Amino acid sequence: MASRRRIPPATSSKSVSSERKQRLLRLVRLLGTGPQTLSALTRRLQLDVRGFYRDLELLRHVGVRVSLQEQRYKLEDKLKDALERLPVPDPEVTLGEARQLAKGRTPAHRKLKEQIRRFTR
Repeated sequence: MASRRRIPPATSSKSVSSERKQRLLRLVRLLGTGPQTLSALTRRLQLDVRGFYRDLELLRHVGVRVSLQEQRYKLEDKLKDALERLPVPDPEVTLGEARQLAKGRTPAHRKLKEQIRRFTR
């Protein structure tokens, strides 16, 4: 059986705005089309250089591998794998719905169960 690569935990939903999560998604999709220059990325994302580097740091923090080669940023992961590592906007579910979603034995279920446990302490 092939081993599965562990996906690092995403940052807290509270620390990443919905707007930023959408921008991270656009950034990963742009990088998924091929290597991109800094100026092309900042222009297409309507972002200043400092904001780009903050977003790049967050991508790397959640396990998305991006490299710089010949003055172009390149996605080192498969696009599908990179997208699965991105934090998602708050789904706005109730505690009861979250408990129902947490039933199961996968790492995602355990993660949600732990978040519910911390919330209900």
